[in-house]
Amino acid sequence: MNNHSPYTPPKVWQWDKESGGRFANINRPIAGPTHEKELPVGKHPLQLYSLATPNGVKVTVMLEELLAKGITGAEYDAWFINIGEGDQFSSGFVAVNPNSKIPALMDRSGSTPIRVFESGSILVYLAEKFGAFLPTDPAQRAECLSWLFWQMGSAPYLGGGFGHFYAYAPEKFEYPINRFAMEVKRQLDVLDRQLAEHRFISGEDYTIADMAIWPWYGALVKNQVYEAAEFLDAASYKHVNRWADEIAARPAVKRGRMVNRATGPLHEQLRERHDASDFKTRTQDKIGAEQV
Repeated sequence: MNNHSPYTPPKVWQWDKESGGRFANINRPIAGPTHEKELPVGKHPLQLYSLATPNGVKVTVMLEELLAKGITGAEYDAWFINIGEGDQFSSGFVAVNPNSKIPALMDRSGSTPIRVFESGSILVYLAEKFGAFLPTDPAQRAECLSWLFWQMGSAPYLGGGFGHFYAYAPEKFEYPINRFAMEVKRQLDVLDRQLAEHRFISGEDYTIADMAIWPWYGALVKNQVYEAAEFLDAASYKHVNRWADEIAARPAVKRGRMVNRATGPLHEQLRERHDASDFKTRTQDKIGAEQV
């Protein structure tokens, strides 16, 4: 237990100081832009403004999977949004996503540009636009969308809840860590039970439900976020681990995970993506590094 005095909430909450911890400098209780800056626009109809966080990876994986299917209309430019520096609060970004969160997509393929924000919404939009990775059978479609929205509702407990208090908060407090660890383990158990009976999340077919859930929970069990796999006994969720390994082995997933990434080994980073040939540069970097 900690020795902190109990907190008595004021009658009216006022924002008078940063909360502390990682990302505190970009948190604020108001919306809207902080500065004027237009977003760049590349040569493809699809313009993605993002970062390789779990939410960003969902969309780049989807786009790379579409391209792997030979859907050339899914070619895209991916622009790096540095959330640590507040790029998401530029006037250009806010015009695409008034919520100032990555990822954000502009579809310029038609006469009128269409903005799409929120990662789950982007996945559905792309799946419907290109007719892929979303079942058409009513029952299977409902199952897929149920799991997609399960992720959208569950991941905040993992990220903003467990992840924040376990990895990012200025101090570790027993109550919130225990509270959110319990919930995350319950979520992992939900997934493990589902995957015990199905190859993929919503059945035997790979869908946008897998693309949404894998960057969060696949990364968690493989200790790629929060360094909490041992703490959560992630290895015990054997079906989640089996599924996470299968998804990670997909070539399109490997490419999608690289896009808009600026951390980790150099050959796993692709800060911006404007053409499929951009990946070859990183492959050559890896070969060169291994020969040194």
